[in-house]
Amino acid sequence: MTTVEFIQKQLDVSEKSINNTLQLLAEDCTIPFIARYRKDKTGNLDETQIEQIAKSSKQFEEIIKRKESILKSIEEQNALTPELQQRIRECFDIQELEDLYLPFKKRKKTRADAAKEKGLEPLAKIIMSQKNNDVQFLASRYLSNEVPSEEEALQGARDIMAEWINENMYVRKNLRRLFQRKAVITSKVVKAKKDEEDARKFSQYFEWEENLSRTPSHRLLAMLRAEAEGFVKTNVGIDKSEAIDFIEKAIIKSSNESSEQISLAIKDSYKRLLEPAISNETLQEAKEKADKKAIEIFSENLGQLLLAPPLGEKRILAIDPGYRSGCKVVCLDEKGDLLHNETLYPHAPQNETGMAMKKIRSMVNAYQIEAISIGNGTASRETEFFIKKIAFDKPLQVFVVSEAGASVYSASKIARDEFPTYDVTVRGAVSIGRRLSDPLAELVKIDPKSIGVGQYQHDVDQTQLKNELDSTVMRCVNAVGINLNTASKSLLSYVSGIGEKMAENIVNYRAENGAFEDRKQLKKVPRLGEKAFQQAAAFVRISNARNPLDNSAVHPEAYGIVEKMAKDLGIKTHELIASKEKIALVKPEQYITEDIGILGIKDILKELEKPGLDPRKAAKVFEFDPHVKSIKDLKTGMILPGIVNNITAFGCFVDLGIKESGLVHISQLKDGFVSDVNEVVKLHQHVRVKVTEVDEARKRVQLSMIL
Repeated sequence: MTTVEFIQKQLDVSEKSINNTLQLLAEDCTIPFIARYRKDKTGNLDETQIEQIAKSSKQFEEIIKRKESILKSIEEQNALTPELQQRIRECFDIQELEDLYLPFKKRKKTRADAAKEKGLEPLAKIIMSQKNNDVQFLASRYLSNEVPSEEEALQGARDIMAEWINENMYVRKNLRRLFQRKAVITSKVVKAKKDEEDARKFSQYFEWEENLSRTPSHRLLAMLRAEAEGFVKTNVGIDKSEAIDFIEKAIIKSSNESSEQISLAIKDSYKRLLEPAISNETLQEAKEKADKKAIEIFSENLGQLLLAPPLGEKRILAIDPGYRSGCKVVCLDEKGDLLHNETLYPHAPQNETGMAMKKIRSMVNAYQIEAISIGNGTASRETEFFIKKIAFDKPLQVFVVSEAGASVYSASKIARDEFPTYDVTVRGAVSIGRRLSDPLAELVKIDPKSIGVGQYQHDVDQTQLKNELDSTVMRCVNAVGINLNTASKSLLSYVSGIGEKMAENIVNYRAENGAFEDRKQLKKVPRLGEKAFQQAAAFVRISNARNPLDNSAVHPEAYGIVEKMAKDLGIKTHELIASKEKIALVKPEQYITEDIGILGIKDILKELEKPGLDPRKAAKVFEFDPHVKSIKDLKTGMILPGIVNNITAFGCFVDLGIKESGLVHISQLKDGFVSDVNEVVKLHQHVRVKVTEVDEARKRVQLSMIL
């Protein structure tokens, strides 16, 4: 089987598209670049499909490496027959491959190994042939100093047979199927830890049982976390009698004393070898699926968060609210640079409300503030009410933004490098302000796991999680495009073809030489060669550049095509840009080249209509219900405005402007069946919800969007 054939078995993609995609990946082209600028070669595959091809290709390579390792190991044991070699060569199922290798795997000495050393393998073979009806007499022929009795001889033979049964590929394959269909997961409380305070959150799993194949990802991960923390014990199994009955039908072909011994060996093999191994495999497979689902949800949430509406380049006054420690206030210019900072105490216990109002008014006027950004943590609502009482000289938009991860950023090396002379409180307030002007540019500085939009993110495979989240960030950054002259090192590092070291070189070059005037100037950055330029150039923007195309998503390799389009129309290039009437006169098929086909040309024309357009929507002001300030104010039946602040497999959480977010269960999102929460709601979506249950003691709020 070839790489392409292996990928085609997993994906519904043409052979040509796979071959061309693999070639582009081998040439070190990035996925964003391939998806955007090589559509004609890939057959218009999107980023997800290209990622799947890359993953499948890597999986194929890993299987090939594993096969070579297995063949080498068996050959070193002088046990590689031509038939076994062929079976391994033709196998591309990793579980089947491991089953083939199982009898040759290096392991600790087993009971079967000990029995073989005592010379009992021939006895096991005779019994396994099922032709002998006098096993006692047969066993007596194998007595020795090490095997003093017939029963010990038979026990040794059964140990050997149990191992053979465990290594039987047919048995293992069909047992797996039984487990996949019928395995039940149970969890029972560890009595010694039942009354601990942290155990309460897992109370529903103190006595739990359900079919593993129907267990939702979030429930499985919750059970496994409860077990990891020592509150419950879990088990995965099927009906023992059904499993043994299947093995007996597969192995036993006669009815005599030999078959009785085999039956005993089967029971032992299942209890001691097969059940623990297949049970563990089944749980691991279920865990992998749960991990995949949780990572998909986290990735989707993160993408939505990164692409949240930006306010744009505005002068912002940002507030990190607090009571006793005060409100940290900062003033930022249009580029997010810090102009001023101080701490005010409008709330209890100081209650310096009047003075705080005067200072806020003064700052708004002095720094020509256009919008106010308030973090949604402690004292957020009180601070919002306080700000709205101030009589400003001009109307100001007031936004409440998520401050999840702001404390992580403020203590990070990135923040220390940006603001070496300021403490963490000032850095945190700056982050709150910048999140309003450009969420993407600010959130890329924070470890995605700290942003708070995941589900059991600390319980899933961390390598897979990091890879998926990095891909999501890169996808979002390149979908939007970045301003080459204002982008931070963190933001630049996610641009196609750049990376962390190159981003640092770009920032240093910019500091030494001033703003970039055109994209070609990127080639002057140390270590940024032709390949990196090809991959990165179209994803960076230069406003007010000499060439207006430098502020668009048109790739420099296509500038000549655009110039020819304009020339053929008898106009200048800048006259073609943003002119729908002129663009409509262009006949795409006339400009196809060897590298850029019809899909690429159509993309160019689409971009020319609205060059450099930010795909994100504009930020909108949102107001919570002014009468709801804490969970005590909630009453069943209330209809309230809210903002979706997290999405899980089982529903979404909605911020009502109080400390506790309310849960809208998947069944309460809308009338009818919902299979995917993201089909109904998106992160940061403004919604109206009905309060259906309030549990003050447990600080839980149940909501419904079915009004």
